[in-house]
Amino acid sequence: MLSALSARRRFSDLSEQEVLALAISSEEDDGRIYRSYAQRLRSEYPATAAVFDGMAVEEDQHRQQLIDLHRSRFGEVIPLIRREHVAGFYARRPVWLMENLSLTTIRAEAGAMEAQAEAFYLRAAQATQDAATRKLLGDLAAAEAGHQKSAEGLEQNMLSDDGRSDEDRSAHRQFILTWVQPGLAGLMDGSVSTLAPIFATAFATQDTWTTFLVGTAASVGAGISMGFTEAAHDDGVLSGRGSPWKRGLASGVMTTLGGMGHALPYLIPDFWTATTLAMIVVFVELWAIAWIQNRYMETPFLRAALQVVLGGALVFAAGALIGGG
Repeated sequence: MLSALSARRRFSDLSEQEVLALAISSEEDDGRIYRSYAQRLRSEYPATAAVFDGMAVEEDQHRQQLIDLHRSRFGEVIPLIRREHVAGFYARRPVWLMENLSLTTIRAEAGAMEAQAEAFYLRAAQATQDAATRKLLGDLAAAEAGHQKSAEGLEQNMLSDDGRSDEDRSAHRQFILTWVQPGLAGLMDGSVSTLAPIFATAFATQDTWTTFLVGTAASVGAGISMGFTEAAHDDGVLSGRGSPWKRGLASGVMTTLGGMGHALPYLIPDFWTATTLAMIVVFVELWAIAWIQNRYMETPFLRAALQVVLGGALVFAAGALIGGG
């Protein structure tokens, strides 16, 4: 690791030919990244994929211009130098290697790529004292600014307001299917199903530590069960609900959190203080579930509140009666 870092050249030590070679390799890399984005998005978001196809063509054109400039100034042999060979040079995050990138993430990353390159060349141009190098870096900065303008023009031409709206709705729907629905189901299960064992234990023993242990066991056990059930019962291929592991993670974590919310107050030694606080937490949890249903699932708030609060109250009452008896 240290040997690799020590072998990197400082940008200020590069010759004009090496800076030009670095720009050529960077343009080639960015073109490949844009094509990988386009390939990934083509089936679900064809309009945005067309934008990235056009941006890749722009990168190819600028790379060819840089190659022509290098040929006229330094000859046919282009030095092999890449971003990772230069200390302090901007790096591309390997997000294009990640599976299931969201549409918003890809768009934001593309915008950052162009802005990052332009800003770096501008700073580098200001730092150099050599007139020829300053001109070269300024030209590269202008080229990157041109890339941004070209990208904006391509997006305006290829991605209409209706097209962007349709794709955004599709991305939002996928977010709901992959994260919100499983997480909401887990939160409901964890918040409601653990009410009976926790409060039955509380009223039966009036021992806060025992109640906390029972509540923790119930919450963690329910989270593991819900997570594996969600991941195993649907691989997402036919239903389009996304990665089973993402859905399982959302469901399992939210189930555990839903139960732990009203188990944690029993860390307080005083029984009635802990129970009162646990009841308040339950009230907040149930109204939060109703809000999420209204916000993301478009369930009328009053109906969601009636269903969740009534169901939670009945389970709570069952636990309290069984424990009290």
